[in-house]
Amino acid sequence: MSQDIEQLTQRDAEVILHPASSITALLDGGPDMIVSGQGCRVTDGSGRQLLDAVGGLWCVNAGYGRVELAEVMKEATLQLGYYHTFSNASNPWQVKLADKLLQLAPNGMDKVFFGSGGSDANDTLIKIAWHYHTLRGKPGKTRVIAREQAYHGTSISTASLTGLGGFHKEFPLPLDFVLRVECPHHYTRARPDESEDQFCDRLIAEIRDLIEREGADTIAAFFAEPIQAAGGIIEPPAGYYPKLGKLLRDNDILLVSDEVVCGYGRLGSWFGAPLLDMEPDMIATAKGLTSGYFPMSAAMMRHEIWEVLRQGSEKLGAFSHGYTYSGHPVGCAVALTNLMLLENENLVERAREHGAYLHRQLRERFEQHERVGEIRGRGLIAGVQLVVDRATRTLPDAADKWPAKVAAEVRRRGVIVRPLPSVGTLAISPPLTISKSEIDELVDALEQSINTVL
Repeated sequence: MSQDIEQLTQRDAEVILHPASSITALLDGGPDMIVSGQGCRVTDGSGRQLLDAVGGLWCVNAGYGRVELAEVMKEATLQLGYYHTFSNASNPWQVKLADKLLQLAPNGMDKVFFGSGGSDANDTLIKIAWHYHTLRGKPGKTRVIAREQAYHGTSISTASLTGLGGFHKEFPLPLDFVLRVECPHHYTRARPDESEDQFCDRLIAEIRDLIEREGADTIAAFFAEPIQAAGGIIEPPAGYYPKLGKLLRDNDILLVSDEVVCGYGRLGSWFGAPLLDMEPDMIATAKGLTSGYFPMSAAMMRHEIWEVLRQGSEKLGAFSHGYTYSGHPVGCAVALTNLMLLENENLVERAREHGAYLHRQLRERFEQHERVGEIRGRGLIAGVQLVVDRATRTLPDAADKWPAKVAAEVRRRGVIVRPLPSVGTLAISPPLTISKSEIDELVDALEQSINTVL
């Protein structure tokens, strides 16, 4: 380790409050300093290479070290390092990016709003839902339905939507505009002898009851990840989204698809909504939009929603929402090139093919393993559910830290996976460029680690 890296590692805990991190653990053990990346691997401060089977934070879809993204970033910065998009200002890159996104997006998406990350994309869509209903003479529609174990961000509003208790502890959260419904996970939430169809119908009936009890005239939107990511890689039963969509349409409630993780090829398709028969009114995206190379989000909506906003503008003037970096010219240039890479290298199709291989390998290794109850996910996202007892589906006690202990052992073997402690799960979401031999390396390390630790 160079002296500079060693000094920076020591200095880190003295000057930085890390996101989603234990301060005491940082003070005790120091940070995991990452200094470079190439392909699917990163290099730490000691010079050790690690296979990153998490893709940063579910986001490095095109892989590390992409010269194309670095070059376009430099070129765009030299031409126009920054200019705002307030007061009807624009730049060529954001127009081209919007056009490209609407070509790729599910049918019906018609307009785009740019921001800096997934939290602000979801926050934007909450405000648009409120604005939309108010302009239609329904100002009482302010409440939002979200699910247990959902993750929609960590801003005040989106942390309220998030259904993971750790993001609420010792904060005055969630705010009271949020209505909570059941996580659609049959494995952990079904009643004894309840089939997936019966489970699905029960969940939809419970949502219907909630709407009737609270009043449809008080509810603006329902936020849902196509597959819940941080909540455990959870896909609802077949038929859930068509039934949910009809229920919401009948009650004039908008359906928002949070595609921050699922979008841009992660599931083996450009977006998750069509793959799961979901017909959203609005979509939140980020992460894979730029493969993490630039902080950026894109929120999309149907024409019918934008038309209401347009009519409102005749009375109100400006749309009073936005961010300093909305439509950032450099970010838009990076996103355009990133989408080109995903297309030209067939990385979405590769995610579907290699994702099938990943899931096949995981099932072959763990289908009968006494400490693994379920393998979940699609494409290049997977969840390995740890259990104390397969027969009773008993999950490990969070205090025992099974996911963290296994993830630490996997890392010792040169691979990074992500522990999801609240649901006893290990998450996998590598770059879409991962090879089959790297998948074998990942699964080998995972199997050896589970056998060693548990």
